[in-house]
Parts: sequence; structure tokens; C-alpha cells
Amino acid sequence: MRFWRRIKTVGQRPFLDAAEQIADGYSGSQRPSYLRYALIALLAVTLLILGLAWYWSDEPELFDVHGETEKALAGKSLVVGATTTATLIHTIEVLLHKPGGYLSNDMMPPGVWLDNIPSWEFGVLVQIRDLSKANREAFSRSQSQSTEDPDLAVAEPRLHIDHRSWAVPWPESEYADGQQYFRSYLERLADSQAPNAQFFARADNLRYWLATVETRLGSLSQRLSASVGQRRINTDLSGDAGGRQSTQNANEIDVKTSWFEIDNVFYEARGTTWALLHFLKAVEVDFADVLKRKNAVASLQQIIRELEMSQQPVNAPVIVNGEGFGLLANHSLVMASYISRANAAMIDLRELLSQG
Repeated sequence: MRFWRRIKTVGQRPFLDAAEQIADGYSGSQRPSYLRYALIALLAVTLLILGLAWYWSDEPELFDVHGETEKALAGKSLVVGATTTATLIHTIEVLLHKPGGYLSNDMMPPGVWLDNIPSWEFGVLVQIRDLSKANREAFSRSQSQSTEDPDLAVAEPRLHIDHRSWAVPWPESEYADGQQYFRSYLERLADSQAPNAQFFARADNLRYWLATVETRLGSLSQRLSASVGQRRINTDLSGDAGGRQSTQNANEIDVKTSWFEIDNVFYEARGTTWALLHFLKAVEVDFADVLKRKNAVASLQQIIRELEMSQQPVNAPVIVNGEGFGLLANHSLVMASYISRANAAMIDLRELLSQG
């Protein structure tokens, strides 16, 4: 029996040797090298895209409105309105030239996969639009029947191009054009020989802009608070017994922000408060005399303090939206708290500005 085993093993040896030679040849010189190089290249591209996505998802830092105003004026004397205009110009600059550039209309990876920073961009853009509108309709005009500034009349419509458009007109090009018209306005504003460019720091002008900001913050606060969902009493016609609306609503309304939109609303709020924080710091400079006369400096500084708290770093890898008193945190409710307090202080500020 042992003899036949030896014969069988010896008979199989040539076949085993041949199989080993074929395997060695295939794994050596006959292996397709292009497949290995393709896999390495694919891995490198994937890592590059992931790295760019991580880098582009970082929110821009806060900037110094005084320093940016000095750069924009380039040695010219500081005049009323220069800080607000220069801050608006630099905010557009950050929107267009931050890491990754403008991402809201990207059609290629990794920009097309990102949604947090595009939501942040939209929040910033809304505040830019509101301030540019106030510049055109209020700050630069002495009375309601006065002529609007030619640069602002052209700049403001440029900022209302669809922020997601990826074909003509391109948002980046239109926003950059609007920025140039604001630069032209600032140059004329700082030129003592060109009195046709003006910025009127009056209480009624400031109240005009703050009224718009109030509605923006109120809407964001409601959308953030709706992350947990709640049943609200319909107060649409409260305060006017004769008030009517187009379509009758129920007495109680279920309000809840979709789970798929929670992080987008959160980052839109982050962008809104980021831009508004800088604009209010600029307003504190240009409207300093008005605020002191109305004894409203502390009220404005309190709003700025609340908005600074909303810009604290987000240490969680994802935006968590647990129950209001549940085990997990709810980032949306925390952000809504800061925005609601800032909005309440802004209402008080408008009341102070309206007093004689």
C-alpha cells in the first residue's frame, strides 16, 4: 500500500511542478501591470477628492472690519459709510474666493456632493442682498424722492442672479461685477471732490435695514426650532379682527423641518449670522453718533455678542438633532436660541431708534 502511494506521488510531481511554473510566470512577467496602475491612480484620485471636500467644507474665519476698511480706502480718510461699504465688498470677496471658490452651482465633484457650504453661502448671500438693497434705497438717499446712486442701482440687481445657475448668467461673474460697482461707489464716497456719492447715517435708515433683518432671523429661528416638530396655534391674523387671508388655514398647524433639510438650515443660519455679525460691527462705526444719541450702543453690542456665540466651532462630526430634552444634543435648537435672543434684542433696538 505504501508502495502505490509513492508511485502516485511521484506520478503527480511533474504536474505539480508545471502548475507552479505557470503560476510563477503569471504572477511575475505575465501579470497585467496596467490594472495595478489603474487601481493606484483610482485610489490617489479618490484620496485627492476626499481631501478637497474636507478642505472646502471648512467655514471661513471672521475678519476685522476696521482692517479691511483701511485696505479698501488705500490711505484715504475715513468717511461715514466707508466701513459698511468696505465690509460688504469684502464679504462678497470671501463668498467668491474662499477655499474652493463659489460652490453653490458646482456640477463636478467634490463640489456637487457638498451641501453644507452651499447652504452657508446662501445665508451669506441673502444678507449681502438685503444690505445692498438698503444701501440703494435708504443709506445713499437723503429723501424718498431723491435720485438713487448710479453705481448702487447697477450693483444691486447683479446680486439677485440665481445662486445655483450653472449656465449663463454665471453667478460668480455677476456677483463680481456687483462688487466692482460697490468699489466704484466707495471710491466716490471717500473722494471729497465728488459730493454726488453720499451715505446718510440716520436712525430711520438704520431702522429700515433692521426691519428686514428681523424677518430673516425670525424665519430662521422658526425653521431651526421645527427640527423636533411641534403643533402650533395659528396666529396669522392675531391683532386684527377684520383681517383676512387668501386661503383659510386650520386653527392648529403641524410644523416640522424635514430630516433631510436639518443640516442645510443649520448651515444657512451659520452663514446668515456670520455675515450679519460683520455688518453690525460696521454699522456700529458708521452710525456711532446716532446710536449714542439714542443710548442704543449697548443694545447693538448685545446683538453682536449673541451672534458671536452662534459662530462657535462645531465639534461634532455631524449635525445632531435629538429630542428637545432627549439623550442626544440638538444643534438646531442651540442655534435657534442664539438667533432668537439676537432677534429680540434687535426688536428692542428698533424701538429705541424710533424714539425721539
